[in-house]
Amino acid sequence: MMRPRRDGSVMTRPRFFQLDVFGARPGSGNPLGVVVGATDWSDAAMQAFARWTDLVETTFVLPPTHAKSAYRLRIFTPEREIPFAGHPTIGSAHVVLTIGFATPEAGVVVQDCGVGLLPIRVHADGVEHGLSVRAPAAHVLPPPEQAPALLDAACAGLELVDRTPSLVEGGRRWWIAESRNEADLRAWQPDHKAILELARATDAIGVCAFARSDAATHQLAVRAFPAAVGIVEDPASGAANGLIGAFIAQRDPGSALARGYRVSQGREMGCDALIDIDFDVNQGVWVGGRSHLIVQGFLSWPQ
Repeated sequence: MMRPRRDGSVMTRPRFFQLDVFGARPGSGNPLGVVVGATDWSDAAMQAFARWTDLVETTFVLPPTHAKSAYRLRIFTPEREIPFAGHPTIGSAHVVLTIGFATPEAGVVVQDCGVGLLPIRVHADGVEHGLSVRAPAAHVLPPPEQAPALLDAACAGLELVDRTPSLVEGGRRWWIAESRNEADLRAWQPDHKAILELARATDAIGVCAFARSDAATHQLAVRAFPAAVGIVEDPASGAANGLIGAFIAQRDPGSALARGYRVSQGREMGCDALIDIDFDVNQGVWVGGRSHLIVQGFLSWPQ
């Protein structure tokens, strides 16, 4: 849609899309806002719009600035810009491919974002059947000196496989903890104030806990508490699941999980996210799943 400027030239109104990402069905995953065409927006305007949408993340699809990328992506929470997140990457790629902003080459489209260039695989049956992003390389960090006492409070009430959770970094920084069983993880009522104190003291997003499962529908159950970005619990966490995948590949390379698995997340919040984790020959982690386009239209947003 076009509108005239005061000088007589024509300006295209940005387009807005809202998606449900990683949901087994529409409305059961993680909501995302995507803006296309805001090339002349300031950083302040992007942040203000992300605050107004009040979604977990709102992204802005921009023309590529790198020769090897198909587009550039900026990702905002209501509070600040972040370099990478999984469900915004998958949902934004869905929009980019659906509207023809970019086209895949050999089944891959390359996104440029705050952590660099990320390849995204397109399912052979089309965007609606799923996309997968190669998560940023991850590694386990040595725990800060002040961490033990804070970890005890943040993980209180959860019986862990290892007494001390691991601090893992790769695009985001999370504390990763493995619960001894799925039932206990799903019933856990964490101390959110303690998780926030731990996150702030260690420059982390929060605590992400997982448990192995014998269910027919999934092999891992996950709960994520990104207190540092003002979220109590996340219904579907692409970046956090990428870090869990890297953690499993490094710590338990001989397990069945190291060949790939499916994650169930969000049931405690009334959601039903399904996230697929795969590994390549170099132990690179691919995070994927379906997304559903729910809303699309044009924006009128003051500059």
